[in-house]
Amino acid sequence: MKKICLFICLVSVSICFAQKTKYKSIDSIVQSYNGKDQFSGVVLLAENGKIKYENAFGYRDFAQQTPLEKSAIFELASVSKQFTAMIIMMLKEKGLLQYDDLLEKYISLPYKGITIRNLLTHTSGLPDYQAIMDAHWDKSKVAGNDDILAYLNQYQPPKLFEPGAKYAYSNAGYVVLASVAEKAAGKDFIAMCREYIFRPLKMKHTDIRTLEEKATIQNFAVGHIYLGPKDVFMRADSFPSSNYTIWLGNRKGPGRVSSTVEDLLKWDKALYSDKLISQQTLAEAFTPMKLNDGKISYYGFGWVIIPNDPTGKIVWHNGDNPGYKTEIMRILGKKNTLIVLCNNYSAQFDTIIKQLRALLSL
Repeated sequence: MKKICLFICLVSVSICFAQKTKYKSIDSIVQSYNGKDQFSGVVLLAENGKIKYENAFGYRDFAQQTPLEKSAIFELASVSKQFTAMIIMMLKEKGLLQYDDLLEKYISLPYKGITIRNLLTHTSGLPDYQAIMDAHWDKSKVAGNDDILAYLNQYQPPKLFEPGAKYAYSNAGYVVLASVAEKAAGKDFIAMCREYIFRPLKMKHTDIRTLEEKATIQNFAVGHIYLGPKDVFMRADSFPSSNYTIWLGNRKGPGRVSSTVEDLLKWDKALYSDKLISQQTLAEAFTPMKLNDGKISYYGFGWVIIPNDPTGKIVWHNGDNPGYKTEIMRILGKKNTLIVLCNNYSAQFDTIIKQLRALLSL
C-alpha cells in the first residue's frame, strides 16, 4: 500500500513539474521576437477554467513606454461577433425569432431570400457596406447601423451570390444581425449585450464603447502599427487606414466590443454551462453549415470550427483591427482555452498562436 501511495505521489509531482516547465516556456516563445516583430499584448492559457499562465508583454503606449498590465482592456475586433451570435441565440430561446426567418421579416433591404442562419454563418451573399460608405458618406459624421442600412438601400450594390451558395466572411451580415436583434426584441443592441451577457457574467471591464469612452480609460491598450522607415511603433489612429473606425464608429454587431483576457475567460467558462443558453442551443453554434450544393462550411454561429482535431473539437475566432490582433481558442475536448490580445499588430501573431496552441494540446 505504501509503495502504491509513493508511486501516485511521484506521478503527481512529475505531472506538476511537466506542466510548470510547459508554461514556463511561453515567456521565451513570446520574448524571442524583437524589433519590428515584437509582440505587445496579454496571453492567458487556462485548463478547465483555471488560469495556468497569464502575462503581459510590451507597452500600453509605445511613445510613453508605459508597460502593459495583465488587466489591460483591448479592442476585440471580430472576436466581438460571438457576442452578436449569442444575442441571436438568446432571442431564439425566448421565442422572439427563428434561425430560418427571412431577413425581410425584420428589415427592408433589396436582397431577398436571406435567412438569419445565413447571416450567422456568412453565407448570405450580402455585399460589403464599407466601400459604399467610403464613397458617399460625409466623414465629418459618425455612421451607425441605420445609416449603413439606408446606404445599402439607396445604392444597392449587387449581391455577391445567392444565399447559401457559398461562405464569404461578411461584416455586413453581422451589422444586419444586430439590427435584426433590435427589431425582434424592441431593445437597443448594446443594452442587450450589457443586460443579457456582460452583467450576468460579471464581465466588469467589457463593453461596447465609443471612442470618447475609450479615451477616458487609463488602462486601455492603444493600438499600434510598426513604421519601418522610422523603426518605431506608432499609434494606429495616426494612420489614414484607421479613419474608418472613426466615421463608422457607431456600427453595432461586427466589432467594437472591448475587454480583458480575464473577462473573456469568464465568457469561456459560461459557455460550458447553461447560464446564458442551454447546451443544446449552443451546440448548433458549433455545428458546420451545409451549403446549397451539399458542401460543408466550417463556420458556425460566430465561431470557426475545427471538427476533427486529435484533441477533439476546437472552436475559435480571431480579430483584426488597425493596431490590434486578437484570438480566443477553445479546445473543447480538453476544456483548454487560449486567449491572446495584441495591441501592436505583431507580424508574428499567427506564429505565436500556433506555438501556444501546441502547448495546450499536450
